[in-house]
Amino acid sequence: MIRVLFKQMLDDKSFRDKRRITLGEVSEQTGISRATLTRISNVPGYNTNTDSLDLLCSYFECEPGELLQRVSEIETDEKP
Repeated sequence: MIRVLFKQMLDDKSFRDKRRITLGEVSEQTGISRATLTRISNVPGYNTNTDSLDLLCSYFECEPGELLQRVSEIETDEKP
């Protein structure tokens, strides 16, 4: 499964900018709906599109490899 590290990237950006960044702000600046950002953030394995990933990479000033992580099925089955 591919995991989008949206929350981690958002936390890192908030720390660097020394301020709280809301999903609404990310939505306004990227054009990605708040509902989609909520799903990316909260639904494990949410299947988003490459356009959204590209917009998030532009927003976070990162490469796709920094935003995505491959998680093996064994790791996802071991959740308590």
